Amino acid sequence: MSSEVNVDRQQQKVTEFMRLLPLTLEIAGLPRAEPGRHFNEGQMEVRANTLKLAYKFARQIILDVAK
Repeated sequence: MSSEVNVDRQQQKVTEFMRLLPLTLEIAGLPRAEPGRHFNEGQMEVRANTLKLAYKFARQIILDVAK
């Protein structure tokens, strides 16, 4: 039973992330990659960290607006 609750909570978190993704991307302000250009591992890590931080801000904005 606990496993089902964890799976349900995880699905809720994924859904929340996907709903906030447009706002998150705007806050992050990352440029799109040029066609045929690939990022190296370090660049991808920096971009991923930027997205994580932007997601935290996006989530906080939504919580503040809902008050």
